[in-house]
Amino acid sequence: MKKIIFSDFDGTLTYENREMPVVFFEILNHLKKNQQELVIVSGRSLSWGHFFMTHFPMVEAVIMEGGGVILSRNQRGDIIEEILVTEHEVRRLESTAEDLKNIFPHCPLSVDSFGRKTDRAIEFEEMQDEHISQVLDFFKTKKINYSKSNVHINFWCGEISKFKGVKKYLESYRTKISMEDCLFFGDAPNDESMFQFFPHSVGVSNIDKYLSRITHKPKVILEGKDKEGPHGVLWYLKNL
Repeated sequence: MKKIIFSDFDGTLTYENREMPVVFFEILNHLKKNQQELVIVSGRSLSWGHFFMTHFPMVEAVIMEGGGVILSRNQRGDIIEEILVTEHEVRRLESTAEDLKNIFPHCPLSVDSFGRKTDRAIEFEEMQDEHISQVLDFFKTKKINYSKSNVHINFWCGEISKFKGVKKYLESYRTKISMEDCLFFGDAPNDESMFQFFPHSVGVSNIDKYLSRITHKPKVILEGKDKEGPHGVLWYLKNL
């Protein structure tokens, strides 16, 4: 029995319309029944992290913005933030976002970018392919890190990855639990650092459309329409 379940959110705990389906709550109930902890590891914003923790009390911690920030609870139950990049990198990111808006007015930042601290997100589905290429070339020239999920193009300054965030969480907040005691679920290229370095990882079946773009694949890849997103997560948890 794994003690901590780390999981991506969009495409993994939700699917298609990005809303929280009934099966998401079935997953929460299953984990609670089995006394397993859920830590959401998402590219969503810091503000979304506060939402998860205030609306779902069984979620003890979240790792947001692709690994840039950890939200956890102190002994009083208050939510605390730990930013995993330097203040210099935060300021450089703010400057880059301003440059991006001025140089590429056709580049729409996500509606939740106002609630982000360590990265920003672009709604690439609203852009033409040539404009996406121009923006990515801009990032390369400025040495700005970026990754593409099934929802956004996220960009950031400094060393950020989902694996780095998870590793820091275990070292700082769950010192008696090793990676071997944990499991990760994901569905997209921005989960690749977890697939590469985490000992136990599962790709829900909708990851199939990204497999050709991923060098480091999940240790287990689910198959079949009935194992997409949260349905695959719940099925795997029940069959551990």
